[in-house]
Amino acid sequence: MSTSPPPPTVPAAPVASPWISDEGRRIRDRVRELIPLIRSQAREGERISALTPDVLDALDDAGVFRMSMPVEWGGYGLGARDLIEVVSVLGEGDGSAGWAGFVGVGLKNLLAMDPQVVEEVRADAEGWVGPAVVGASVYATKVGAARAVNGGWLVRGRWAFGSGCKHAQWALAGVAFDPAESGPGSGRGVVVLRREQYEILDDWDVMGLSGTASNSLRVPDEVFVPAHRFLDLAEFPVRMQELRNRYTGAGFAQRGQASLLCAALVNIAIALGMARGALGCFAEQAVKRKPFSLPYPTIGDMASAQVAAGKALAMINLAAATIEGTADQIDARTAAGLDFTHEEDSEISLSLAYAANLCEEAISLLQKTIGSSTVSLSNPIQRFVRDVRVLTSHGAIRVDPLAEQNGRRVLGLPPFAMFGSAVPERRASTDPSQDKEPIRA
Repeated sequence: MSTSPPPPTVPAAPVASPWISDEGRRIRDRVRELIPLIRSQAREGERISALTPDVLDALDDAGVFRMSMPVEWGGYGLGARDLIEVVSVLGEGDGSAGWAGFVGVGLKNLLAMDPQVVEEVRADAEGWVGPAVVGASVYATKVGAARAVNGGWLVRGRWAFGSGCKHAQWALAGVAFDPAESGPGSGRGVVVLRREQYEILDDWDVMGLSGTASNSLRVPDEVFVPAHRFLDLAEFPVRMQELRNRYTGAGFAQRGQASLLCAALVNIAIALGMARGALGCFAEQAVKRKPFSLPYPTIGDMASAQVAAGKALAMINLAAATIEGTADQIDARTAAGLDFTHEEDSEISLSLAYAANLCEEAISLLQKTIGSSTVSLSNPIQRFVRDVRVLTSHGAIRVDPLAEQNGRRVLGLPPFAMFGSAVPERRASTDPSQDKEPIRA
């Protein structure tokens, strides 16, 4: 008979941080209660390529989609540490649920737009279940095309990775325009489209994060977008800086680089949550399953399984120290009225991407240690494996490009011009003949 102890609980994030607010703690704890529901419907979410109605309603009721709303909207305007506390717990349940929390943080991009369109979306958001707005290919290599006309812009195109699009009524979409024909500007901008102006394509058929509704959006024929729903990307940095003068909440006091880092941090927090979720599932399954080729009562009795669990725990704790430490630093600098330098932003982004890869390694180790039983689609571990691979493939958090960027600096070479430590400055072609398959920038 096995003498193995009961399975341990999932390692919890330290609660000693002074930057966790009562509201953030309440939403986090409420989300933790939802983990059984989230996991039980994750497979159905993959089938429909979106959150199920039950999960969407539950997350909305818990306050997930109000986390990054300003207080003036009836939201909480949470700071960095609060956000990663909530999103990492969402990730423990399911990666797609964690991604839904990340999508909500994108509301800040809308708030940088003209006050008229901000008010239009705010009015629609009252009583709405789900994110108020989603983004699609705002900074990507391939965006839509726009040309200026009297009173606004005519826009058409196709935008990839519209995460959460099945749950929202508005979308932010990147466009390219010809300054010689449409007036002065950078050649790149963003427009706000109403749901009836674009189609949602049934093309989110992917290996992981299938429940994120990251479908492509399409406007096959030109639609009119009023001038107040357009913004030149060159104006975005200044507009983002002005948010702290217009809205209330810890998250809106962040300065420019801190705000960009916070968005990346929330993305990485999904990987941390999935790794913690995988470790909890591993502990639960290892004390119940028998090994295939060794004479131990359970997998949990195997020394190799104990070593794997310990190594995974170390990887997760190291990743958590980086992620949580960065969140605390963002909140501390924000409270002091300070920001990050571009060099700090770049180095921290690299460290965060590396932390996400540590989480992926931990999940892979746990899955291989349990063995073939994890390949069943009913086993949450296989979903964590697939979802974290997709997450770490995201262009903004791939280790090698970020390492190259920082390595250039170390070796005395000029770093590439970047926006948000992720996307090189570029101008996309407005020539439809140059369109290619969309790639994540």
